[in-house]
Amino acid sequence: MKIYRSLDDLPSHTTPSVVTIGNFDGVHRGHRMVIDAVIARARELNAQSIAITFDPHPIRILRPDIDVRLITPLPQKLELLAATGLDATLVIPFTRDFSNLTAREFATQVLRDRLHTVEVHEGETFRFGHDAAEDVTGLAHLGADLGFTVRAYHPEDFRGSPVSSTRIRDLITAGDMPHARALLGRPFAIRSTPASGRGYGTLYTVPTINLAPYSDLLPANGVYISTLRVGTRTFRAVTNAGNRPTFGADSFAIESHLLDFEPLTLTEETPLELTFLNRLRGEIRFPSPAALRAQIGLDIQKANRYFALSKLISHN
Repeated sequence: MKIYRSLDDLPSHTTPSVVTIGNFDGVHRGHRMVIDAVIARARELNAQSIAITFDPHPIRILRPDIDVRLITPLPQKLELLAATGLDATLVIPFTRDFSNLTAREFATQVLRDRLHTVEVHEGETFRFGHDAAEDVTGLAHLGADLGFTVRAYHPEDFRGSPVSSTRIRDLITAGDMPHARALLGRPFAIRSTPASGRGYGTLYTVPTINLAPYSDLLPANGVYISTLRVGTRTFRAVTNAGNRPTFGADSFAIESHLLDFEPLTLTEETPLELTFLNRLRGEIRFPSPAALRAQIGLDIQKANRYFALSKLISHN
């Protein structure tokens, strides 16, 4: 998939395009349904399939008072979009000036003039232009003037739940990892590096790894069954995300205990991917470190049963 980081990055002679526009946070089931249709139509029309997205998230510019934590920061989102089979993604830098474009200016300057759009595919709730003034009906009217058609989609519904980035954020924030996984179509994962100042050397021999501070979406504080990819190796793990109240003052950390640990090479730049599978419990203030160690032993037993059952199910 080609990635264009601005309108200026687009080639001067762009072939006709079938386009979808959105933030695509999470690249969830609903997004992929629309993207699949875009790719199929582009093949039928001998056109290129393109997603248009924005960086940063528009709310971070338009409403800086709102703390928006992303399900998928831009690098992860672009990898997920590439995996769909799209020909290209255009990442438009979202600024105050860009937000002042009217719907007609956006449709003319971006869709018609730069991408030579022949079809646009959007969800029924799509809005665009300054102050989100236009919806998909307005987009269709503009398309009739500018030479493209519009196809609108009902919001995707999965097992009785609406599939939306907002709904998935709420589920993750509540620690409901199985439900979030169902709507995403994959487990929720974050990417980071090891926390600094932990004494990492060439060979790391302790089965607990702390992640560096992470500024985007995290699940509710608590203990989770998880996996941790360390470089190219993946370990089963029990992860605590929280303030570690047993040790007194708040000291938020994401700490993974690796169940099938073997000594490994680890530096502060080693890429980590932590996947949250299921929540075991919330945070508890234990009367002593010994009581905490006993509970961790129980958490590990439950995690081992989970992985054993998952392996059994996958083999049947």
